[in-house]
Amino acid sequence: MSRNDNDAASSSARVGPARRLHAYLDVAVVVVVLAGTNLVAHFTSAWANIVTVPIAAVALVAVMRRRGLGWAELGLSPRHWRRGTLYAVGAVGIVLSAVALGALLPITRPFFLADRYATISGALIASMIVIPLQTVIPEELAFRGVLHGALDRAYGVRGVFTAGSLLFGLWHIASSLGLTSGNRGLSAFLGGGTAGQVGGIALAVLATGAAGAVFTWLRRRSGSLLAPIALHWSLNGASALTAAILWHTALR
Repeated sequence: MSRNDNDAASSSARVGPARRLHAYLDVAVVVVVLAGTNLVAHFTSAWANIVTVPIAAVALVAVMRRRGLGWAELGLSPRHWRRGTLYAVGAVGIVLSAVALGALLPITRPFFLADRYATISGALIASMIVIPLQTVIPEELAFRGVLHGALDRAYGVRGVFTAGSLLFGLWHIASSLGLTSGNRGLSAFLGGGTAGQVGGIALAVLATGAAGAVFTWLRRRSGSLLAPIALHWSLNGASALTAAILWHTALR
């Protein structure tokens, strides 16, 4: 082997570990930022709860772009919009059918009765403004965009599904602290007090972790964030509107 060949082989060996370290560092940065964002959003002020997650999501996209993640790795490439739209329409159709069925069945109807969606006007504002801008789009940018791309580089598809879904479930611990006390169906099912609260948190983590796996599957199949955004919004938004309709019907 010539000297040039030896130099090339040595350079290749140095690049491999360096790129892996770069990928691991990207994952660590994203996870730390998301953890800090979650704490600030839920345990500081009302304004922080509104703006922290959207700002953090946009900042993470900007930072990871500078770190070398491409638009396709972030799920934001225009060439995947058509496929993403097709998957989005199919996902929304399935969710709307499932929500309608759940609202009609007496055994599942009480689980829609969340106190925060007791009025039609409140549910409309939540489903059309608050949920997409404060929750759905920022979370999908952060998890199925930035975290997905970073995990894929560092650990491949298994890491994306396993770590991504687990982290998405853990992300919802803070937001589910009062879950059972504000939902008639869950409080009846899990009971009250500390045991009920812990049960509600565990159920929320499991449910959102499973949802994260489905969102990730849609993201990988379509190549676009459009599909998981549509599914995420339809789950939250349709549930809010359905809750308001059921509360209005029950009150009458």
